[in-house]
Amino acid sequence: MRRDSRQGSRAGEELARDLLEAGDLTPDWAEVFRAVPRSLFLPDLLWAHDMATGRSAPVSRSDDPVAWELAAYANVPLVTQWDDGRHTGSEPGTVPTSSASMPSVVAAMLRDLDVSEGMRVLEVGTGTGWNAGLLAHRLGGANVVSVEIDEAVRERARGALLRAGLHPVTVHGDGGDGWPDGAPYDRVIVTAGVRAVAPCWWEQSRPGGVILAPWGTHYSDQDALVRLTVREDGSASGPFLRMVEFMKLREQRLDWNRFSGHVPDFPGDADVSTTTVALTDLGDRYDPVRFVIGLRVPDCAHVLNRSDEGTARAWFFDLTSRSWAAADVRGGEPGAVVHQSGPRRLWDEVEAALRWWVGRGEPSHTRFGLTVSAEGQRVWLDDPADSWAI
Repeated sequence: MRRDSRQGSRAGEELARDLLEAGDLTPDWAEVFRAVPRSLFLPDLLWAHDMATGRSAPVSRSDDPVAWELAAYANVPLVTQWDDGRHTGSEPGTVPTSSASMPSVVAAMLRDLDVSEGMRVLEVGTGTGWNAGLLAHRLGGANVVSVEIDEAVRERARGALLRAGLHPVTVHGDGGDGWPDGAPYDRVIVTAGVRAVAPCWWEQSRPGGVILAPWGTHYSDQDALVRLTVREDGSASGPFLRMVEFMKLREQRLDWNRFSGHVPDFPGDADVSTTTVALTDLGDRYDPVRFVIGLRVPDCAHVLNRSDEGTARAWFFDLTSRSWAAADVRGGEPGAVVHQSGPRRLWDEVEAALRWWVGRGEPSHTRFGLTVSAEGQRVWLDDPADSWAI
């Protein structure tokens, strides 16, 4: 079946209109979005991700061009690679490792990047190439450098950019190293979740430059978009804007296998106690409390396992020692039974973080910020002068 380009054009116009009405797309970017459609950068086989269920469904242009076109212009994330390229077939793989972000997320990040004519931009994570294409159309290809760690992903993006008549500099390399040959940059935009802001990003930026990155802790998969302004003293600081969720920078992914030796025999010699804290108090998905616990309990990974019988176990693992904690709840029962093992009392720290958050009026993530420098990363609530290491 031949693809109806008019249908795609109408869908693109409708998407741009919806994003403008929502405030994600600003007028200065609207014409760029129309001129550089997302569909030009998508593979024939992709997987549309359902945010509500967390499931991804394959969509093939050759099998169903209408469904593919609808997916291309829908405001949903589209997985374009699984398992670092090892995956084959049309069924979803295990771990999504490259994607086309939701158009609303792309538009809002470009809005917050606040570019103007003549600026130089470093993009970390080329992905499909669409974001680099939008920037190149707005600023000129010579002013945009995009770094991608996966050579196959980079080559596909480069081909799509060439077919679209756009010529940003695309580099195969580790985005955590930046690209010094193109420095200094006025803007750095990171399109992968990070757990540490790479020093080269501010070192390769002009004073007054901006770094926009999805940042979070290993406590959860959550990211909060942070907008850092580079200072004359070689540091960068700024607020968290809103919650997002990105695939993580490859070198900063959490390897859950590292905890395989933490609990050789549950509960073993763990200390046992009870708590009145419910697992719902720990928050879910985009709840700010999860983000705040990660800020207050550093070097801790958390996962919740639920069973069909209505029971649940929340695990907490220390990233620097063999310490661990587990909180068990049964359906309909208040509180939980807690086991803790190792020199670090992780559950006690989690409870202390909850008390701290409640005691300060349950602030949202937008009242927090991040400062990065040669001394490391520090987070703060309201006042950068009152910060703590993370």
